[in-house]
Amino acid sequence: MRLVGDIGGTNARFAIAEVGKHPSNVRKLPVAHYPGLVEAVRDYLSVCPPVEEAVLAVASPVLGDEVSFTNSPWRFSIEESRQRLGLRKLIVINDLLAQATSFASLRADEIGSLKPGRRTPGRPTVVIGPGTGLGVAFLLGRGDTFVGLPSEAGHVTFAPTNRIQAEILGHLQQQHGHVSVERLLSGPGLLAIATTLATMRGRTLDLHDPRDVSARAADGSCPICREAVTIFSSILGSTAGNMALTLLTGGGVIVTGGLSRGLRPLLDLPALAEGFTAKGRFKAYLEDIPIVQILRPHAGLLGAALYEDPVWSR
Repeated sequence: MRLVGDIGGTNARFAIAEVGKHPSNVRKLPVAHYPGLVEAVRDYLSVCPPVEEAVLAVASPVLGDEVSFTNSPWRFSIEESRQRLGLRKLIVINDLLAQATSFASLRADEIGSLKPGRRTPGRPTVVIGPGTGLGVAFLLGRGDTFVGLPSEAGHVTFAPTNRIQAEILGHLQQQHGHVSVERLLSGPGLLAIATTLATMRGRTLDLHDPRDVSARAADGSCPICREAVTIFSSILGSTAGNMALTLLTGGGVIVTGGLSRGLRPLLDLPALAEGFTAKGRFKAYLEDIPIVQILRPHAGLLGAALYEDPVWSR
């Protein structure tokens, strides 16, 4: 049995799984309720059978033993955590790598279409996941299997594609200096788009959470919130198109994460597709690439359960 985890900036999700099988006993623990990873894992394991190994997917680059989260105060040493938890093996991977790993095992009803196209077998695939931050990973074909390639492309510099986006960028630069794509293409980013639009229009909106934006866009009570979702959709498409060109991801684009699932009924799909394909001479290439969405909750836990580390298999 394996402990698996999908740990973001807001919540940590844990489950138990037999290696290579679907996880069970899923629990979601708020990150803010625990001083660190070890305390959260101990809380989860206090009502579970003992385990000897774990695979944890984290919303952070994994570049060595020390892991520091981008959007939460948690920091930990992999080896020290393994010892404190009494584990024989502890593997820590990027969360989008786990999402990417899960894709091949999803059922047809766990995948939805955002833009039609033709997938080219053997070509790379990009996985993009707006959430508390913005995760990006790639899938590279190797025979009949895929190998995940993590990245920190969510922190590349945001490039506006029209006048309104450029004006939003100007406002955000005054607050942050450097403005990454994550500053707009995330839960906090959706909120920032809406509140900045309101400022640009000389209005003040009582918005405190991304869910306030989506709720008011859904019920039609706030045209600015509806416009913010359209701008978010366009930026999602444009960013995915940039990533698709970076690695020529003829295998398609996979959108994942709870934020995107929640926004699915509100997403402006024409704006998303236009943002994706508006790349000048490469428009025709991008028009053929499909964009799909993972609809399964906790896909990162499934990916962690399925993950095989080459060091383990020696």
